[in-house]
Amino acid sequence: MNLEKFHTYCLSLPGTTEGFPFGENILVFYVMGKLFALTDVDAFESVNLKCDPEEAVELRERYDAVQPGYHMNKKHWNTVLFDGSIPDKLLLEWTKKSYDLVVKGLPKKAREELAAQS
Repeated sequence: MNLEKFHTYCLSLPGTTEGFPFGENILVFYVMGKLFALTDVDAFESVNLKCDPEEAVELRERYDAVQPGYHMNKKHWNTVLFDGSIPDKLLLEWTKKSYDLVVKGLPKKAREELAAQS
């Protein structure tokens, strides 16, 4: 995975914006103002993604490159290391799941606004 491909994919998801609230090297992707992914643009060695708590544990047990979310709520977030063991397709699937989890938790009005954008 390279930064350009990841960046393009995230911004292709409806209602997605980006920002640097944690400094100039931590890129955060939001859907309707709620965070769903973040990564260090200088190193681009990993990404933090929201995850269903049960699935988060499963993924950590199954993949060495999946760890509890660094500087995040470890129940709901995983850090995925870009060590070459996770195929790009799978990483993008997990990114979409993170996005979908955040969308699911949005207030009804925000979900309706998002649906109107799609």
